[in-house]
Amino acid sequence: MKLLMVEDNKSVSEMMAMFFKKENWDAHFAYDGEEAVQMFQDDVNDWDIVTLDLNLPKMDGMQVAAELRKMSPTVPIIMLTARDSESDQVLGLEMGADDYVTKPFSPITLIARIKALYRRSELNTIGTQAPSNDDNQFDVITDHFKLNTKTREVYLNDLQVQDLTPKEFDLLKTLAQKPRQVFSREQLLQLVWDYEYYGDERTVDAHIKKLRQKIEKVGPQVIQTVWGVGYKFDDSGATK
Repeated sequence: MKLLMVEDNKSVSEMMAMFFKKENWDAHFAYDGEEAVQMFQDDVNDWDIVTLDLNLPKMDGMQVAAELRKMSPTVPIIMLTARDSESDQVLGLEMGADDYVTKPFSPITLIARIKALYRRSELNTIGTQAPSNDDNQFDVITDHFKLNTKTREVYLNDLQVQDLTPKEFDLLKTLAQKPRQVFSREQLLQLVWDYEYYGDERTVDAHIKKLRQKIEKVGPQVIQTVWGVGYKFDDSGATK
């Protein structure tokens, strides 16, 4: 795994470097926002995961996340923040982070979060293969929707939904596997985030918002809000 850690506290970076070394990860460090953007830009296609501090000199974490997302819509990003504000955390997710960890954090916890997110993104490179029209290769098929777990391909009315992050893909898959079943936010946190998660349930709302924006680029909205309960997948009205 090639990892970029963006952290202005060199003590934290040095501590995590020891843990990354034990995992045999190829870890690189940036100490301010501008350096992070430049390092990422120099090697856009080779980064497997980014951990990004919210409070950075020269360019803050929100700005860095936005810049990284312009260059790579799919690279997994974990935001590290000392702030305990739910609005900051949700804003970070809306800016493109897949997850966040609040400081102070246990190195073992961060390693576990990185592994969980990386596991879910390992197959993304397969998704760059040419799209296949063979329905036998899709794991979820409805009247207007197809999803392939191995290639991470998603189609709505035969048009590909592109640039899904690992969490967005897993969230869509969870909903689409059981059309019209209503999932609460708490259920989605448990099913999509496969570790004990202490985030606010609005984390789900932030990911749903981004996912809907990408779906709407190719067709009708298939993720429905069930007010007071949660969300469901329903493509019955997604006619061509």
